[in-house]
Amino acid sequence: MARLMMFTWDMPGDCDVRAMTYVLNAHLRRHDTYRSWFDFRDDEEIVRHTIANSADIAVVPNRHGVMTAEDVREHLLRTPDPSNWDGFRFGVIQRDDHFTFYASIAHLFVDPMIMGVLFGEIHVMYSALISGAPPIQLPTAGSYGEYCQQQHQYTSGLTAESPEVRAWIDFAMNNDGSLPDFPLPLGDLSVPRDGDTLSVRLLNAKQTNQFESACVAGGARFSGGVFASAAFASYELTGADAFHVITPTDTRKTPTELVTTGWFTGLVPVTVPITSSFGDTACAAQTSFDTDTQLATVPFECVRQLAPPELGITSPRPGNFVMSFLDASIAPLSTVANSDLNFRIYNEGRASHQVSMWIIRLEHETMVTALFPDNPVARESVTRYIEAMRTVYVRVADGRWSGACVQDIAV
Repeated sequence: MARLMMFTWDMPGDCDVRAMTYVLNAHLRRHDTYRSWFDFRDDEEIVRHTIANSADIAVVPNRHGVMTAEDVREHLLRTPDPSNWDGFRFGVIQRDDHFTFYASIAHLFVDPMIMGVLFGEIHVMYSALISGAPPIQLPTAGSYGEYCQQQHQYTSGLTAESPEVRAWIDFAMNNDGSLPDFPLPLGDLSVPRDGDTLSVRLLNAKQTNQFESACVAGGARFSGGVFASAAFASYELTGADAFHVITPTDTRKTPTELVTTGWFTGLVPVTVPITSSFGDTACAAQTSFDTDTQLATVPFECVRQLAPPELGITSPRPGNFVMSFLDASIAPLSTVANSDLNFRIYNEGRASHQVSMWIIRLEHETMVTALFPDNPVARESVTRYIEAMRTVYVRVADGRWSGACVQDIAV
């Protein structure tokens, strides 16, 4: 997982610094996740500090003068970690006819839903203020601290015999006692390395709609097809007749939580038995995801601690595999992704010990972006896997899968 989440988008004209300062203070005071920092004293003791009164938060602008692109990058990468209160940086880069707003936030404090929250609060509030309108009254945000207390109470009541813990244990036992590994070699992961990235277009707009139709015809949604395609790619490259992966999901449930910033993300174990039918395989993947979404509220580390020692359940190993599906073609993310404001998400490029893949459905295409250890072996393996997966997507979308057997996946 990246240490930082970083975003930018463009806005016309010169930045009104006074209005932007007001908006940023309102955002920081609104969400209690920003009021924490931590002392990591040892493996068993983590002390959380909080700011009791949100009105005590008051950020002020700080001009840096002319900066190169490398200067800006280094400035963002120096965003403090969660052992400091201000584990975030917001700012603007003024250009000739527009300015770029940027945010760099410690990932511990926010999950990917911050994209919609930032855009919906900062952009909309700022636009209203500079137009002369009064400050927008946003819906009341919830308390991330209260959510954490509820989660702690829930996990404290779990035992090794709890059904959700048993389900995680069964999944781990099918993956050598831990979370699943990427199916191809990744080189020497004992050597700390930066992360490398690769982005590939899987489908164009027409193919994206056709792929979704094939998923629906098989009794699945687009997400089921995503995991089925990954399963067939794994089969082609390894011969494994079942595919295992973990996928993050949002655990927000109430309207209030949907506008609350914090870490509301959990992991879902997905198991896909591979058949010759794309529809049947996608349906099985969908059933696995839908059934086990409830396990997202159970941290795997909690499972490891509760599991009987003789089972040998271990923490995730270097090289584990995480696959995410993000549908940015529907609200609220479609408002951000499909705007004309050049919204961007950035990878900090620091150490990566696992393979993370994001399948992103946009309005006009479907893309995959992968983050993996920066070494030639890992890049070659990830490239092979993505190409095998892209072939599955295209064959399904173009209607060339009918009657295919799993031994005949490659074009």
